[in-house]
Amino acid sequence: MLCGMAAAVVNGQPERAPANYPAPKEGDFVIRDFGFNTGEKLAELKLHYTTIGTLQGDHNAVLILHGTGGAGRGFLSKGFAGELFGPGQLLDATKYFIILTDQIGHGKSSKPSDGLEKKFPHYDYDDMVTADYRTLTEGLGVKHLRLVMGTSMGAMQTWMWGEKYPDFMDALMPLASAPVEIGGRNRYMRRMIMDALSTDPVNGLRTAADILMIMTSSPLQMYKQAPTRELADKTFDESIQKRMATLNAVDMFYQYDCSRTYNPEPNLEKIKAPLTAINSADDQVNPPELGIVEREIKRVKHGKFVLLPITDQTRGHGTHSMPAIWGSYLAELLERSK
Repeated sequence: MLCGMAAAVVNGQPERAPANYPAPKEGDFVIRDFGFNTGEKLAELKLHYTTIGTLQGDHNAVLILHGTGGAGRGFLSKGFAGELFGPGQLLDATKYFIILTDQIGHGKSSKPSDGLEKKFPHYDYDDMVTADYRTLTEGLGVKHLRLVMGTSMGAMQTWMWGEKYPDFMDALMPLASAPVEIGGRNRYMRRMIMDALSTDPVNGLRTAADILMIMTSSPLQMYKQAPTRELADKTFDESIQKRMATLNAVDMFYQYDCSRTYNPEPNLEKIKAPLTAINSADDQVNPPELGIVEREIKRVKHGKFVLLPITDQTRGHGTHSMPAIWGSYLAELLERSK
């Protein structure tokens, strides 16, 4: 079931499309009796999406996947869309058909807080990839993708797309991720968030926000922004207040729990499309000292790994959403995957 409406929404508010690329359009695709990997079912699973541009043939569709707790419309920012989707830019939306999905449990797609709360099926990344594939193929008529790229959770799912549908895309770009089971401090972070939310959903939400701010930020930028106690307290309070306004305890628990089965490592050789993985050296979620991607990228036939050095421009884990920094590597990937 497919329905659509023309509008773009950023941070909960309608936003006019910038004059330099086509107006975003929103729509929903409904999958009936969707079966999850846990054996649970949902009578109607709604998948929300935003598209920019027009589908032309089989080689101009681009899928961009958001991170944990985000939504597709988050990519409509000046720093992302403004750097990529305009005329003559790398993903010129007059030439490409840009697809920004809201993953299961996120944005305007079906999620626990819609009414089922803790009775909502316990989805995982594989369920999310399957649902997105069906949205693209059955809902939007996409037969092939020019590019799959994603940030954080979306990056992890990009590896999975390459393994699960190896002939469906020309290129892959995971930004801020590792192609292995989530362990170590990354798993600790997720357990801390889930345990806090399970023990006390009200106060636990504040604890979860605190954890995320520390883990996904850049020490260099935080100190530059707040070099004194007074400024640090002020920016901390403002940042937490903004985060708390957008969080829901039950949705957040599911969003972090759904990474529990992630592990593309055994099947990396199945990836056929050229792939460029990008991480940044100040990313505490994927710290460079682990050397994971350097080790595993050797198993990807057309794989390449780029570790961005710490600079005044990088923003820790959030560097994944700054094409001004890594755009040259996207240009190289598009060229070598023609």
